[in-house]
Amino acid sequence: MSSTKVLIITVSDSASAGKSQDLSGPQIQNILRQHGYHDISTTILPDDEAQIQETVKEQSERGSVDWIITTGGTGFGVRDRTPEAISPLIKRHASGIVHLLLATSLRHTPLAALSRPVAGTIKNTLVVTLPGSVKAVKENMEALLSNGVIEHAIDLIKGGTGKQVHAAMETSHTHASSSSSDHDHHHHHGHRYHHCDHGHEAFQTRKMLSHEPSAPASGRHRVSPYPQISLEAALEMILTEIQPLASTMFPVTPALAGHVLAEDVYAPQNIPSTQTTNVDGYALRSSDPPGVYDVLTSKTHPLTDILPQGSIFRINTGGPLPAGTDTVIMVEDTELVSTIKDVDGNAIEEKQVKTLVQAPKEDNVRLPGSDVCTGDLVLQKEEVITSLGGEIGTLAFVGRQEVMVRRKPVVAILSTGNEILDLQSPQPLPSEGWGGIYDTNRPSLQAMLEGMGYTVIDLGIVADDVDAHVQVIDKGLKEADLLLTTGGTSMGSSDLLKPVIERKFGGTVHFGRVSMKPGKPTTFASMPVSKGEGERKFLFALPGNPASALVTFNIFVVPALRKLGGWPAGGCQLPRVKVQIQTPMRLDPRVEFHRVIVRATSGLKAFSTGGQRSSRVASLSGANGLVQLPVLREGGPSQLQAGEWVDTVIIGEIQM
Repeated sequence: MSSTKVLIITVSDSASAGKSQDLSGPQIQNILRQHGYHDISTTILPDDEAQIQETVKEQSERGSVDWIITTGGTGFGVRDRTPEAISPLIKRHASGIVHLLLATSLRHTPLAALSRPVAGTIKNTLVVTLPGSVKAVKENMEALLSNGVIEHAIDLIKGGTGKQVHAAMETSHTHASSSSSDHDHHHHHGHRYHHCDHGHEAFQTRKMLSHEPSAPASGRHRVSPYPQISLEAALEMILTEIQPLASTMFPVTPALAGHVLAEDVYAPQNIPSTQTTNVDGYALRSSDPPGVYDVLTSKTHPLTDILPQGSIFRINTGGPLPAGTDTVIMVEDTELVSTIKDVDGNAIEEKQVKTLVQAPKEDNVRLPGSDVCTGDLVLQKEEVITSLGGEIGTLAFVGRQEVMVRRKPVVAILSTGNEILDLQSPQPLPSEGWGGIYDTNRPSLQAMLEGMGYTVIDLGIVADDVDAHVQVIDKGLKEADLLLTTGGTSMGSSDLLKPVIERKFGGTVHFGRVSMKPGKPTTFASMPVSKGEGERKFLFALPGNPASALVTFNIFVVPALRKLGGWPAGGCQLPRVKVQIQTPMRLDPRVEFHRVIVRATSGLKAFSTGGQRSSRVASLSGANGLVQLPVLREGGPSQLQAGEWVDTVIIGEIQM
């Protein structure tokens, strides 16, 4: 695993303003992680020469990063100023790296000749500029990271000899024949020369970090091998790795709620298709003066026949007007004159009605196409079909019986641990001589998932046994789109999830620790699948403490489920608002989510739910918000005071 500290700077006016999504920055981040880099920070800047220069200069002079990678602003566009910002700062230009970047890109497109890369050192920091294209970024990063080029350069910049890089390369690969001198090159370090072989491939970083699950407790890790990444990096990784599920045709029924449209929906015809009324009343001619008229109905007069003079046509809201009429008078503007009676003398129908006003033309009339015209766009692709009814109502309104939507993910949930008891059938698993605790997480998570409209497969409680884990996870991979587990993610000798993911399923743990409270051991992983949709499926292993599980579910799992379901990028995370806290809240070196009740009383006010210990599930009882507290910084305040305004994630309906 590389200890190199990397800063990725995305240069883009639109991404900086939030008008477009940064794609190249996350691409670089993913490639770096695949090559063993984990100390990565990111930022987005506009195409502003002074701002780019100031940021690069500050980071380099502070010595806080070893390698700065910029992406974007290297072409000939009017706003492309990255080379101009960075070139004056470079003390030692790395023309060889520039040549490598250009040669790599020119193999793919002649337009690479228009790129203006810059590379070199500022004090002890290596700076490399890349294009903004995702494709070009991938090509350039692979070239930089192959053959140990960057690690070698950074080692030398920091005063090393390069011996460690050579040793790692030599232990992993066979040297090319010394007679192949045309593949050799020499470069100068101080007053010494040494030989490097172009035949080497990148030395392999260790990807499997978990302990061997069959090893005794004495063989477990004492310090987690998984790097602790920032909350922002974790969210970015989730939303980058996960892609939406396939589209499917779905009938327009209430069960459509929660899906995301995979097509634009157009009106197939004018609505209304003919003149209709929006009131209860009588259709007549706008030229008819106030007076007494005979009453006709759909039973006594065909709609296609012209209405006779001296008559009016009784009509209900939404009904079509008969031929020859152009206005509708409301019931309230008429008086009953006479009725038709049955043989017993009981009134059974209106005979004559007096109109009290003269209705103007098209009064209370909906004209053809006045709601929507043929070909009008009524719903857009990527719109979420909510349970509020508006979208389903619109589909029904234009006559759509089925529509193309993104498939909603099916979620398999399980709890792990011999100490866990199922509330409804408490049959204890082999334990260490105590009664155990009821499984809080599984029913809580299932309630939340089903409340959001997701189908849940309950895989039950899994014993602290490798075979049991393998069997249940295999079932989840076959039946669900995403697996959600709680427990088994920390440092216990029986915490088996990470080893099983990596060693039994050939999976990848994308992150195993997050700098947050509660929820530090949260794990996000993917596992290859041979059948079904996509080449891999994802798993979240949430901490076993109940408050931790529910907090991390809202922060990480909800965005993942929405991304799988095709939600637009801006809507994957739960909404955040500023709230005024009503009690002091202590700060922690990690980002902390404080459980609160948000009430709309003279603005949004947040009331703490009390003790915030991660095992205290009562701290989430009634909570509808998670106040995101800033990290404790040296020289800064130790707590936020009552009355301060803080960003809060809304997880439930705001109270009054």
